[in-house]
Amino acid sequence: MNKYKDAGFKLTPQRMAILEYLEGNREHPSADEIYRAIRGRFPTMSFATVYNTLDMLVRKGKVIELTIDPGKKRFDPGVSPHHHFICSKCRRIDDIFEEFDVRFASGRGKKYRVTGHHIEFYGICPSCLEHERAH
Repeated sequence: MNKYKDAGFKLTPQRMAILEYLEGNREHPSADEIYRAIRGRFPTMSFATVYNTLDMLVRKGKVIELTIDPGKKRFDPGVSPHHHFICSKCRRIDDIFEEFDVRFASGRGKKYRVTGHHIEFYGICPSCLEHERAH
């Protein structure tokens, strides 16, 4: 929770619940998943509160907005550089913390100033592979 203290917005009970849900969450939840998970504690909270809080956290660099799922935006509280593996069967998203040597082809890199990169791997996750083997 300490990483959110300097986010620069009022920490209402609803926002605290959103931040608690995100803390250490490796599931890359959507705004709707977060809303459904905490609305029982705050029945009067609107979906807009969740979405606006996430938008503010993205702008402050406290969470990363992922657009790797064509059906919905997902949010990643892990802001350190990493990549993602997306399962084509169950749509699970796993963090990949490995370094990859990525370079432009000769000459092309001189035209750009690269400030970072993100690699997306697609395939079948270990759980889905195990399920395939069992059937």
